[in-house]
Amino acid sequence: MSTVTAFKPLDVGPAERKARTARLLAAARDLTGAERDRLLEEVIVLNIPVARSLASRYRNRGQGLDELEQVACLALTRAVQGFDPERGDDLLVFAVPSILGELKRHFRSVSWAVRPPRRIQEIRPRLVAAEDELTQQLGRSPHADELAAELACPVTEVEEARSCGDLAHAASLDEPIAATGSPLGDLLPDDDPGFERSEAVVMLGPACRRLKPRDRWILRMRFYEQLTQQEIADELGVTQVQVSRLLQRIFTDLRRSLGHDDRAPSAA
Repeated sequence: MSTVTAFKPLDVGPAERKARTARLLAAARDLTGAERDRLLEEVIVLNIPVARSLASRYRNRGQGLDELEQVACLALTRAVQGFDPERGDDLLVFAVPSILGELKRHFRSVSWAVRPPRRIQEIRPRLVAAEDELTQQLGRSPHADELAAELACPVTEVEEARSCGDLAHAASLDEPIAATGSPLGDLLPDDDPGFERSEAVVMLGPACRRLKPRDRWILRMRFYEQLTQQEIADELGVTQVQVSRLLQRIFTDLRRSLGHDDRAPSAA
C-alpha cells in the first residue's frame, strides 16, 4: 500500500465521514490488490482528522505533537487494514480504542526519564484517576490502603506508583531550589579526595605488608620521609640508578599484589 501522504485529509462532518467510510469499506471487501489498497487509503485519509484529534489529547506532556500524530496515524492505518466490516459498519468503534491504546503504549515506552517496571507504568494512570475519584467521595486525600482496595492491587504497588510520579521529567541542574534560591547543581556535593585516599590506604596496606623489610624501608624513605633517590642511595650505599631500579621493581611487586600486573616479582 502506498503512503497516505499522497492524499490531503478531508474536512467533512462526523456523519458524512461515517457514511463514506462505510461505503468505501464495503466496496473494498470484495476487491483485492491495488484497487482494494486504493480504497483503504481513502478510508485512512478520510479519518486522519480523528487520529489527529485523539493525539492532541496528549499534547504538552513532553512529546511533540507531530510525533504523537504520527503514532496515531500509524495506529489508524493498522486498524483500517485489520477491520472486518462483518463486525459492524462503524470503523471508529474499532479504531478509536486501538489508537488510544497505541498512544498510551508510546508514552509508557518513551516518556519516562527513569523507567519504572511495566506493572507500575500501567498502574500509574489508573492511580491518578482513582485518587481524583476517591478524593471527591471522601472529602480528603485517600490513603494507600484505600487506593489499593479500589485498584485491586497490593499497597506496595500503590506506594511505588505514587513515588514514580516525577520520573517522567528530569529536573534541571540549573533550576533554583525554593528554599535557598540556589541552582540545584550548586547544592550537589563535590568529590572528596579523602575517599580516594582512604580506598588507596585500604588496598595498599596489605600489599605493603607483604613486601620485604628492606623494600618497605625504601618506600618509607621515598614517600614518607620525602628523600630523593640520591639521598636514599647514600643511605643504602648504592648508586642512584640502583635506587631507581629498586623502586621500579617494588612498584611492579605492588601492582602484582593488587592484581594489576601478572608478572612475577623481581629479585631484590
